[in-house]
Amino acid sequence: MGQLKFKQMKAIIYTKYVKNIFLLILMLLSTSAIIAQDEEDDKPKFTFSGSVDAYYRANLNGDNSAPGGTPNAAPGSSFANLPGFALGMANVIAGYEGEKVGFVADLVFGPRGTDAIFASPIYSATGNIVNQLYAYWNVSDKVTLTLGNFNTFLGYEVISPVANFNYSTSYLFSYGPFSHTGLKADFALSDDFSLMLAVMNQTDVTELNVTGKYAYGVQLGYKGQYLNLLIDNGPFEIDYTGGFDLSDSFFLGLNAAYFDGDGAGSFAGAAIYPQLTTSENFAIGLRAEYFTETDGFGAIGTDTSVDPDANVFAVTLTGSATIGNLMIKPELRLDTASDESANFLDSDLMAQKSLSSFVLAAVYSF
Repeated sequence: MGQLKFKQMKAIIYTKYVKNIFLLILMLLSTSAIIAQDEEDDKPKFTFSGSVDAYYRANLNGDNSAPGGTPNAAPGSSFANLPGFALGMANVIAGYEGEKVGFVADLVFGPRGTDAIFASPIYSATGNIVNQLYAYWNVSDKVTLTLGNFNTFLGYEVISPVANFNYSTSYLFSYGPFSHTGLKADFALSDDFSLMLAVMNQTDVTELNVTGKYAYGVQLGYKGQYLNLLIDNGPFEIDYTGGFDLSDSFFLGLNAAYFDGDGAGSFAGAAIYPQLTTSENFAIGLRAEYFTETDGFGAIGTDTSVDPDANVFAVTLTGSATIGNLMIKPELRLDTASDESANFLDSDLMAQKSLSSFVLAAVYSF
């Protein structure tokens, strides 16, 4: 009997020993997995993203032809101005994000990209496909240095249709800068305040410095509101860009700017962007913009020899339906100028004061 109890006790001790060993192995494996995951998270990350867009456009009270590729009737703003079925662009973005350093290579192909990089090529035959090309260094948690070609810090709208609610663009965006090449420093002054300082080539001259002169930029940010200044060898632009979430479903974007061309014409304007999200898959938004030009700036298309000053009021109503990664954007737009505009030709090719148009765009992002 005593020998039986001894065997039973030995078996129990052995079983507990095996269980302890098993639990220890599990703990070691779990710890190793967590460490491996942390190391994986700390590794530099390569990203690949982009978009493709195309559209249909028709004037409702204007000519719909484009002899030689130039539309007879379209708003004076950039992009989405070609008649009939037309192409936007293919946008391919490669990025590499390390703990301290990284880069972005952003390439564009198609009419929208060509219009955005209008000053190239100058030196390189492929300079007109480079939308952005820069490297950056996170010097600290509060300071980042960026060197290369980057899209402008001014304005509410951007080149990529993915980041814009409206498919067509505003006059303020179209006649402000698109891109810069230079060195910029971003400073996180606090949780609410940010500061950016930049020295750059002349505006939109992105491949090299042709003149030997430089432009300078400053941006001050506070809780998502930004005040921007660009000084470019005489001409300068001051810009405010911001917005407010007035509710969970209603957003109001704001943009205002003044440009002084140092004797080559000036402009000023303001735009509001109310946007209402009605469901997970649909939103509707309006852009109402007033744009005025002086000294024959020439954006609106009126006869500057008769009156060098002009203005235009443009209202754009856009719906945005989301199907997976695809956005479908129907859009109605009405541009009304202070005088008859050569941009707004009717079916008899006569200038008129207003132009109404319809656009249906498809934007796929990945």
